[in-house]
Amino acid sequence: MKKLDKGFRMPSAAYTLPKKAVKRYMPINRPPEIGDVIYGMVDTLGQHKSLENSEGRIHTIHHGSHAIFVFGNRYAPDYYEGVIPTTTDFEYVDLLARSGVVGQVISQNDKIIAPTRIKVLGYVCDSNGKVVNTKDYNLITPRKTEKKFPRAKLILCVGTAMNSGKSAAATACVYALSLQDKEVRASKVTGTASLKDILNMNDAGATYFSDFSYLGYPSTYLIPEQEALDIFNKLDLKYANNKENYWVVEFADGINQRETAFLLQSPEVRKRIHKLIFCAADAFGAIGGLQVLKDRFGLVPDAISGVCSSSPLHIKELSMYTDIPVFNSLHADPGELHRILSKPKRRAKKSIAE
Repeated sequence: MKKLDKGFRMPSAAYTLPKKAVKRYMPINRPPEIGDVIYGMVDTLGQHKSLENSEGRIHTIHHGSHAIFVFGNRYAPDYYEGVIPTTTDFEYVDLLARSGVVGQVISQNDKIIAPTRIKVLGYVCDSNGKVVNTKDYNLITPRKTEKKFPRAKLILCVGTAMNSGKSAAATACVYALSLQDKEVRASKVTGTASLKDILNMNDAGATYFSDFSYLGYPSTYLIPEQEALDIFNKLDLKYANNKENYWVVEFADGINQRETAFLLQSPEVRKRIHKLIFCAADAFGAIGGLQVLKDRFGLVPDAISGVCSSSPLHIKELSMYTDIPVFNSLHADPGELHRILSKPKRRAKKSIAE
């Protein structure tokens, strides 16, 4: 084992790790698992030229920069699909996200350049040679183990794909509710570690904010279905016990994405939805998405938002197919949005999976 050099960066994917856990590193001696922590050096700069740290600060990185990185899978149609190596036969890994998640790119969007490459110096380990894993460091331990009903009202934001405007819609919901002196908590249940989205929700008025990284997950892509549901339930038990409060939640990526589909098909999740917000980049995507929501999941959203909501022409096109209200997430009328969110809950139909 060797001691880590001074001056290395601690990215937000390692959000739960205390500094004292990161002191030593050793050679790669087994295939990596999700959450395993490595010490590495930037070898070739590519798409990502910065790292987000655990306080949300963005550090510029250079050839030769040393940092901690965390193994995880990533699903990002606008960037990369990346997976954790299955052998020990690797000397370099790809930086999959600015938060410090690493793996091996297996496909990428042609609009972006090759990933930044990281030379792996070794696993971060404790004094006994055990590999440090972020999932062993958990910031959320609910005091309750069973849900008592009624619970905080769940406002769930889903969409057609990444960058469809889900985070902006969730932030608008937080703001509209907080202006009415409602206690609002906010969480992102799936995706790839990034503090930006939940910090924006905090800025909008969420008194408590969290995501899956608080439970030690650098990302949720390809985790077992039960683990995805466990993340949802633990965050629910931690932040949504008071029936007078609101819990604004985002599921990453699109409704066809693996983990999002798991959760939307789960009776445990479906019965918790008070209001469903559906986001899309354009009107046609929203129209098709509404049909998929209905046919596959038996769900009808209470409002439409996202990137398309910024365009009067997209809204006009939408009005030809649905009378579901649309709110502009960038310039929402807080009073009108509050009225949408505070209306009594509608019962969802059964999904095909049920």
